[in-house]
Amino acid sequence: MRLDLVNFYGLISSLFLSFITTIVGVKMYKLFSINRDIVAQPNFRNLHQIPTPRGGGIVFSVIFLFSVLITGTWYSLCINENLIFILLCGGLIASIFGFIDDIVEIKAKVKLFVQSVLAVFILFTFGWQPVLNLPWVPALINLVISWFALVWLMNVFNFMDGSDGIVTSGTIFFCLSSILSIYLVNGDLSLILVFSFLAVSCIGFLLFNFPPASIFMGDSGSLFLGFFFSTLITFTVTSGEISVWTWLIMLAYFLGDTTTTSILRIFLVKRWYSVHRSHAYQNLVRLGRSHLKIFFGISLYHFLWLFPLVICSVLQPILAPLGVFLAYIPVIIWTIRYGPSLSSS
Repeated sequence: MRLDLVNFYGLISSLFLSFITTIVGVKMYKLFSINRDIVAQPNFRNLHQIPTPRGGGIVFSVIFLFSVLITGTWYSLCINENLIFILLCGGLIASIFGFIDDIVEIKAKVKLFVQSVLAVFILFTFGWQPVLNLPWVPALINLVISWFALVWLMNVFNFMDGSDGIVTSGTIFFCLSSILSIYLVNGDLSLILVFSFLAVSCIGFLLFNFPPASIFMGDSGSLFLGFFFSTLITFTVTSGEISVWTWLIMLAYFLGDTTTTSILRIFLVKRWYSVHRSHAYQNLVRLGRSHLKIFFGISLYHFLWLFPLVICSVLQPILAPLGVFLAYIPVIIWTIRYGPSLSSS
C-alpha cells in the first residue's frame, strides 16, 4: 500500500476523528449505562469500592471496526479481504456477545463455547494454517494446539481485566509494538493502519479507564480484544509479517501472569477453575497497593523491558528465543512470589 500526501493527511484526520469519536462515545455510554443500571457492583473479585459503569468496550470496538471499514473503502486501501471479513464479522460477534454478558452474566461454559467457535472461525478463514508449527509434530496436532492457544488468549484478556487500565494500556503497547515491528521489516502498511486505529481508540478509552477508572471495558471489550489479537497473530504469523517469537515477547506479561497463576492454582486450590482474585496484581491491590501503582508498574515493564526485546527479536531474529526467555522469567518469578500463594481464596 502506497500513500500520496493527500491520502496521508486524510488518514491522519481519520485517526484523530476516531480518537474524538471514542471520547464522545464513552461519555454518552456512561450516561446510558448508569440509566440502564449496567454497573459493576463492588464484590469479592473486582477490588473496587464504588459502583462503576461497565461494558464500555462496546464503544471502542464498534468505532474501531467502522473506522477501518469506512477508511479502508474511502481510500481504497489494500487491506486483506479475509482480514477485513473476519474482523467485521467475528469482531462484532465477540463485542456484542461480551456486551450481553456484561448485562446478564452468561454462564462460563457458554462463553467458552463461543470462544472455541471464534477460534475455529479464525483458523478456517486463514486456510487452517497453524499459528504454532512445531517441528516433527503432525499438522493436525499443530492445528489443535493453535486452536487451544487462541482460546486461551481470548481468556487471557478477560483474566487481566481486573485492575484499572491494565488491558487498555497493554493493548496500546501491543499495537505500538506491532506497528514498529512491521515498519522495521518494510511490511504491509495496511496492517499499520489497522493497529493504529485500535491504538487511538484505546487511547481515547484510557482517558476514562485510567486509575481511578470511571468506566470498565467489561467483557464487550476484553473478549473483542482477545479475538482481535488472536486474529492478527494468526494473520501476521502465517503471512510472515510478525514472528510468533515477537508476539510471545509482546504478550509476555499477560501470558506469563495468567498461565503461571493457573498452573499454581491447580496445585494449591481444589476448585482451581473457579472465579478468583489470585493474580499478582490483584493480590497487591488487595494488600494495599493502589491501582495506579500497579498500572504504572506493568506499563514500565512493557515499555522499558519488553519493548527493547521486541525490537531485538525483529532486527536479530536469531536472538528471539533468548528474548522470550528474558521476557518471561521476571513475570514468572513475580507471579510465584505475589500470585496464588497470597490469595485469600
